[in-house]
Amino acid sequence: MSTIIIIGGGPAGLEAAASLADNKHSVVLFEKEPHLIEKVRGHFTLFPNFASAEEVADKLVNKVANHPQISIHVGAEIVSLAFQQGQWEAEDRNGKKQQGDAVLLCTGHEIFDARRKEELGFGIYDGIITSEHFEHLLKEGKVVNSMGETPKRIVFLQCVGSRDEKTGNHYCSKVCCITAVKQSIDVKKLMPDTEVFCFYMDLRMSGQFYEELYRQSQENYGVKYIRGRISEAAGTFDGKIQIKAEDTLVGLPLKMSTDLLVLMVGMEASSGTRNLGTCCGLGQEYGFIDSKDKHLKDNLTEQEGLFLAGTCKRPMNISECVADARSASIEIMNYLKTK
Repeated sequence: MSTIIIIGGGPAGLEAAASLADNKHSVVLFEKEPHLIEKVRGHFTLFPNFASAEEVADKLVNKVANHPQISIHVGAEIVSLAFQQGQWEAEDRNGKKQQGDAVLLCTGHEIFDARRKEELGFGIYDGIITSEHFEHLLKEGKVVNSMGETPKRIVFLQCVGSRDEKTGNHYCSKVCCITAVKQSIDVKKLMPDTEVFCFYMDLRMSGQFYEELYRQSQENYGVKYIRGRISEAAGTFDGKIQIKAEDTLVGLPLKMSTDLLVLMVGMEASSGTRNLGTCCGLGQEYGFIDSKDKHLKDNLTEQEGLFLAGTCKRPMNISECVADARSASIEIMNYLKTK
């Protein structure tokens, strides 16, 4: 019986583990965090259909929980990989080793640290938060400003840490635009009287039902969209946030005060993705790992028996990660037939 090592317990890792195990392969899954799929559980609802993030996470975990072909190790960070005599060996931070016939990297992404954008005031002023934190507030059902009051106005700012020469991230993180639309609707459902504004460079509604959701946010919920970048954000004496920006459609500067400024932070390659990519001598752009061929061999690498799935390659949404994991599973099973 073949053994496959999967590194990463997010949507891609769990889906791949279930697919391989259901086909009678032995799977050993490593997750560095104390719990599986923590990033998904941090969300309130998921676009575009406002599905419960907890329910989606539970369904993915239930696929692998108590599966006789799957061994799960949480709190176990893999720090090195080596290929010798047709076998892969993974070693965790405590020196424990695991051998396998193939390895699937599902090491994922991290959220951009908004403190790197000093002009936006994150970490300096209490009323400036990230989209990740805002999702937690929505999940708790209690969105408040820095003084514990219901906000009368909320402003979302797109492309924080993405499409940005200053931070070195020239790429689009893909999910931020639609996340802001979803969160703005979540806000209006929870607090109908709260004003919601969204500042954007351009809106990329590229997924199925994304454009429809964007239109609904305006027509049914009164969300206002302003094309422009915020150049500066600072606190005021009364606990609000004042922003300076430019409306690039009319070519005029503007000032606006808001109770909350939500920074839509993008995706970056995780430390595990960067470290294991370097360890295995794989090409990396922005820290994400290059596949062998982005068209026809996107789950393969230049290393024999080493495969990729999910956001260790590039930003993806959850459904794309799941589909990519299924594709990787097929590639791994085809590879094992040749051994």
